Amino acid sequence: MGISIKSITLFSAVLFTGLSAGLFYAWAVSVIPGTKKVIDMTYLETMQSINRAILNPAFFLSFFGSLLLLTISSIQQYQTGLTFWIMLAATLTYLVGTFGVTAFGNIPLNNTLDALALNKLNINQLTEFRTNYEVKWNKLHMIRTAFSILSFSLSLIAVFSHSKNL
Repeated sequence: MGISIKSITLFSAVLFTGLSAGLFYAWAVSVIPGTKKVIDMTYLETMQSINRAILNPAFFLSFFGSLLLLTISSIQQYQTGLTFWIMLAATLTYLVGTFGVTAFGNIPLNNTLDALALNKLNINQLTEFRTNYEVKWNKLHMIRTAFSILSFSLSLIAVFSHSKNL
């Protein structure tokens, strides 16, 4: 008995969702604590640089690929009972809590930061902008991190459910 396309898609969905969850988790436990220790100008310059650098094929592949593969896998699992419902939950969790929060929360904040001419702001303006940006951005980041980990966990549970149906 060979490996089915359905199994390969499910495996790929889990892999890509794990990559996204891992990226967001690693950011939460390393970058956020590190950036809290730097001065306002350094923080804002660093975030501008990182926000530009992350727009690359590897990030897009894992971020968008997760949503695409979760969706395809959910459709493929449609008549499998429990596995379908778990995959649907993983897909909706990622769509709303990871993709949605990023698209409608973090990205608009990043765009506002990117448009900012930091060298034209005084110290008080830098502090005010940083405080506003950092608090909102970090809160949204923690939400998308939790949802990506939940989506990854659900997709892992779906693998075990799926393997029982083979």
